[in-house]
Amino acid sequence: MPLLHPSRPHSAPAVPHLDSLYPRSAIPGGSFQVFGSHLLPSDPAHPSASPQLPSAYFGEVPATFDMARSTRAIIRVPAGAISSGLSLRSHGLTSNHLHANIGVPMVEDLHVISNPAVDADGNLFAMVSGPRGEQVPVSIYRVARDLQVTAFTRGLLNVSALAFGRDGNLYASSRSEGAIYRITPDGIISTFAEGMGIATGIAFDREGNLFVGDRSGTIFKIVPPSLESAGENPLVLNPQQPGAAGEIFVFATLEPSTAFYHLCFRPDGTLLVTTPTYCSHQPIYAIDPKGETSVYYRGLGRPQGMAFDVEGNLYVAASLHGHRGLVRLWPSRETGALQAELIVAGNDLIGLCFLDDGCAALATHSTIYHADLGIQGLSLL
Repeated sequence: MPLLHPSRPHSAPAVPHLDSLYPRSAIPGGSFQVFGSHLLPSDPAHPSASPQLPSAYFGEVPATFDMARSTRAIIRVPAGAISSGLSLRSHGLTSNHLHANIGVPMVEDLHVISNPAVDADGNLFAMVSGPRGEQVPVSIYRVARDLQVTAFTRGLLNVSALAFGRDGNLYASSRSEGAIYRITPDGIISTFAEGMGIATGIAFDREGNLFVGDRSGTIFKIVPPSLESAGENPLVLNPQQPGAAGEIFVFATLEPSTAFYHLCFRPDGTLLVTTPTYCSHQPIYAIDPKGETSVYYRGLGRPQGMAFDVEGNLYVAASLHGHRGLVRLWPSRETGALQAELIVAGNDLIGLCFLDDGCAALATHSTIYHADLGIQGLSLL
């Protein structure tokens, strides 16, 4: 007579538990890495069956997995998600919640190819660059602090970079015309300088000199004209008088870029330049006030727009170890060598500027997102 064994009740399914998220923030399209336990639980009622993906939610907005394992998952932020609690749901059970900091759109339907710019009153300015040689209906939009979007300028061809000068005017480069335009707060446009090849990135130093990156291999320096001559004819390249007021001269030369030059000044007056290609291990160049060039950091994929915070940390739109977003570079206390960390996940992220409340404007090619990063940016004005 066979022995009878009492049936054993099935054990309850394990509840997914979330320990941490990386990086600290993301924009829609970017992905969080989630660390925890039982993230891919099996069904005790069918122990031989393959584990099934749980459902992921940012608040009540469903999300998709890029990858899932028992202790680690990668979850993509969907369009429409806002800062909220991330949770997993599996077999009728819900995990704990972890706060996910997510940027929200400020302005869409753009064509951004470098950093946006912010004026002294906190208004944001964003470009619509357009295909080379093609005119667009609106060249630059203005986004007020209350997020009202208005057309600021029309008629500029292929705006490539924006920067505010100490005079309160907005300066814009044109990669098609090799020119720099000066735009008053009322939107009045004049040609400030011309004859600079494929003019892309621009940046002002603390003395008010304007630097322009010609992606064919030149960094130009424009010494501002005197107040008496500021409204006269556009400035043109004059290598015979380098450094003279109201003149343009070659400051440094770099390798040509297939795409762009992005410029940013370090607090000590060193000019940093990125020349993005599709290489996964590119340098950021440093050019000292005498025009001598060195490598500031090497190891990012397609580095583009940059900005500093008040503590001297550099933030770069780039890829780090195959993950695209906003990368922070800071010196190690022990060795002084630069360390790198992804702090915002965002595919297609190309530029940024800091706002005056610990937030940042993060730019993709088509959209600028508002993200609360708790970072005080270095003033550019």
